[in-house]
Amino acid sequence: VQLVESGGGMVQPGGSLRLSCAASGFTFRRYDMSWVRQAPGKGPEWVSTINAGVGSTYYADSVKGRFTISRDNAKNTLYLQMSSLKPEDTALYYCARVRYSDYAVNLYEYDYLGQGTQVTVSS
Repeated sequence: VQLVESGGGMVQPGGSLRLSCAASGFTFRRYDMSWVRQAPGKGPEWVSTINAGVGSTYYADSVKGRFTISRDNAKNTLYLQMSSLKPEDTALYYCARVRYSDYAVNLYEYDYLGQGTQVTVSS
């Protein structure tokens, strides 16, 4: 299993970025996938999940309305479109393969993570 994120960078507050995660080594379309982030000095924070079936999406309150998760199963790629970025969105963003999902309470367990891509929001 390999997950490779890209698309991070530095952006001013209010700006946008699109992250990508290229997946390989497993049947991508069969797995729920998530984005998780970790800010400096803080623990990991779940950001968003998209399920393997109908593509239902789930978001943390901190990003709802600003971020959009999507997937292209033909390309084995996961995306995170981020808009109206804030300094508090600064973090290392990881793509994660989900091994357990509880959509009712947005509880997810992961078995693989990528190496991460850095997003810095600063003026």
